Order: sequence, then structure tokens, then C-alpha cells
Amino acid sequence: MGAPVSIDQDLQPVSAVQRLERVFSDCFASLLQTRLEGGATEPFYQPASRAGEFHLLFYRDDYFASALHEVAHWCIAGRERRQQVDFGYWYAPDGRSAEQQQAFEAVEYKPQALEWYFSKACAHRFKVSADNLDTGEGELPDTGGFRRKIYQQALYWQCAGLPQRASAFFEGLCGEFGTSIAPGDLQFTMAELD
Repeated sequence: MGAPVSIDQDLQPVSAVQRLERVFSDCFASLLQTRLEGGATEPFYQPASRAGEFHLLFYRDDYFASALHEVAHWCIAGRERRQQVDFGYWYAPDGRSAEQQQAFEAVEYKPQALEWYFSKACAHRFKVSADNLDTGEGELPDTGGFRRKIYQQALYWQCAGLPQRASAFFEGLCGEFGTSIAPGDLQFTMAELD
């Protein structure tokens, strides 16, 4: 019987979400004292409770898209919002009224457009999330207008440039996932959002 085999942790395969966490850490851990962590039952942002501690950005379970989406919210949130639990946003669960759904879409189109950029940087498929499968009326909500706003925001950022933190994360993702494409060279189509 031979000696026990030790497994070098550095040789273990790294999952895609671990790669996202590493890119986020490389971009923002020391600069903005913020960490991206998976394993949460629901996405959540927890600002540090005292100086010297890390702000924590939690994404759902080990879902790649959840991680990208939460980073998109964080990249858009200004300094004041990043000092508030969950950026100070409200959340109504599935089964929203038409008015609640409109309020949701009004704050969600920009993060989803940014998530689309991040998805392209990772060569990962982006999927629009209306996040309201049960309207109480037995039918799915109409997302045509929401998808158009996401598309228009993506095109706007191609002309105006990505927000600063988003740009840094996008570049980090391109390097990590080997896509190396400039945001202005990306192709966006409405058909991708169907």
C-alpha cells in the first residue's frame, strides 16, 4: 500500500463563478474593500458595518448569471447607495401588480444591459429576467418594452462608454475568459433578447 496521495489545491479545476470572484477581487477588493461571494439563498448586498471590514456582494447559490447581475447592480450604484443594505432598493416577490412590475423594470433595465456586456465578455449567454412569472392573471407579463429599454441602454453605453467600475470589470472579464473585445466592438441585437 502506497503513501496517501495529496491533492494540490492549485491543480483543482476552478469553476466559472470562482473565476468571476477572482476578477472582482482583483479589480475591487483592495481599492473599494468589496468582495463577491456565492452561496446565498437570495442575492444581497451588505455594506461593511465598520471601517476596515469588507462590503459583501452575495449572489445566489453558484449561479453565474446571478453573480454577473449583482455585480452590474454594484457597478451602477453610487457611493451613497453602496452604503445602504441592498443599495436601498425595495423588492416585491413574484406576483407583482402591473404598477409594481413597471417600477421594477424602471430600475432593472440598466443593470440588465450591463449584465449583457459582462455576459459577452465571458462568452456566456445573456437572458433577460422580468422576474415576475406569476402576474396573478394566469399569463406571463409582456416584456417587449423592457427588452427594448435594455437594448437601447446597451447601445447608449457603446457610444458614451461604460461606467468606470463596469469598464474595469468588463476588461478583467475579457482577460480572464480570453474574449479581448472592446465594448464598442460588441454586436447587440434585439433577437438576442428573445
